[in-house]
Formats: sequence, structure tokens, C-alpha cells
Amino acid sequence: MRRLLTILTALAVLAVPAATAVAKPSKADKREAQRECRDERGTTDATREAFKAKYRNFGDCVSQKAREAKAERKEARTNAQRECREERGDTEESREAFRAKYGTNANKRNAFGKCVSQKAKAGRAEEDAEDAEEAEERKNAAEECDAERGDTAESRKAFEDKYGTNANKRNAFGKCVSQNAAGDDESV
Repeated sequence: MRRLLTILTALAVLAVPAATAVAKPSKADKREAQRECRDERGTTDATREAFKAKYRNFGDCVSQKAREAKAERKEARTNAQRECREERGDTEESREAFRAKYGTNANKRNAFGKCVSQKAKAGRAEEDAEDAEEAEERKNAAEECDAERGDTAESRKAFEDKYGTNANKRNAFGKCVSQNAAGDDESV
């Protein structure tokens, strides 16, 4: 019985660090997230209101975007490794051609790493371009919703009735932005 208890205790002690060892986003991920959040927040009152409706504050945006950037980086690397393995092939001739194309040192043995690096960087650039496009769509949707909301009490009431979904209809602007940004995605 004592032996079993000792084993279970040792397993529990080893399991705790493994559970808490979830990798956090890197500093580069956080810098990228800050840049994306600044871009999405914009400079007009309408874009800032839409930003606040979506994220509440800048810190929440950075946290969310940093986690997304980490996941994008990991996915880009995994995809790049798969693509490079496929490109490298199984025959000696295809491996030699692969080394000649990507290898940079004397014996060309760094070809796989160079291939992965190039393809991962291209994948990340593509993801960043998509993120920038989504941010631009949200900013445009915010401007459209601000114009639709109008300045008069009657137009604001009609706007709240059209888009608001909670009891006090205060979520109308955020819902409008979300619908318009999603509608832009479908039309492309």
C-alpha cells in the first residue's frame, strides 16, 4: 500500500509541471499582436467604439491576437515541414536536387532547415496579410455602421431596434459591425 501511494504521489508531482508547461506566446508574437491591435483599433471614434465592443480593452486584444499569432506560427512551421518533405522526395536524385535548391553551406546539408524557414516565413506573411485585411474590413464596417446610425434620436432608435439583441439594445453597434464585416467576407 505504501509503495502504491509513493508511486501515485510521484506521478502527481510529475504531472503538475507538465500541465503548467503550456508554452506562452513569444515576445515577437506579442509585438505582432500589438501592431495588429493598433491597426484594428484605428483612429476614428467609430473604429475605436467597434474595437471596444469586440475586445473591451487593448490588453484583451493583445492577449487574443498573441495566442492566434503563436498558433499561426506553429501551423505555418508544421505545414512547411510537410511541404518540404514532399518536395524533397524519396529518391537520391530528388534529394540532391533539393539540396542544390535550398542548401547554403559547403555540403548542402542545411537544405531542409532552409526550406522550412522559407516556407514558414511565406505562410506567416500570408496569414498576416489576411489578418490585416480582416482588420480593414472591420474598420470599414465600423464607419458604415456609424453612418447608418446617424445623429438624430429617431435614427439611433431605429438603428438600435434593427441591430440590438439584448434588453437595452446597447450592443447594436457591435452587432452591426460584426454583421457588416461578415457580409464583406461572403461577398468576396
